[in-house]
Amino acid sequence: MLQNPPLPESSPAKNAGVARALRYEYHRTKDPYYVKDFLGHKELRNTEIYINIERTMFEESSDGFTVKVVEKPEEIKALLEVGFEFVCQKDNLIFLRKRK
Repeated sequence: MLQNPPLPESSPAKNAGVARALRYEYHRTKDPYYVKDFLGHKELRNTEIYINIERTMFEESSDGFTVKVVEKPEEIKALLEVGFEFVCQKDNLIFLRKRK
């Protein structure tokens, strides 16, 4: 039986960047109680805010996205100026998307 990774000693959700990454934790695990504990929430309804954001970001829709992966600040600036939005960062790569 698969188990979730151990929870941290204290909630790291005080950092906005970490909170954004934790939305992806629900996307990965689909376990609202794990995310609730990971965020340090006392009430599941508080966690549902993040779950709703995650569902909105990853919902299947008939219109797709154009996705760009960039590294240089000039590329990021140019794409943001034409309507791309930040999705996440992995290592030195920035993932941006724009509705088709």
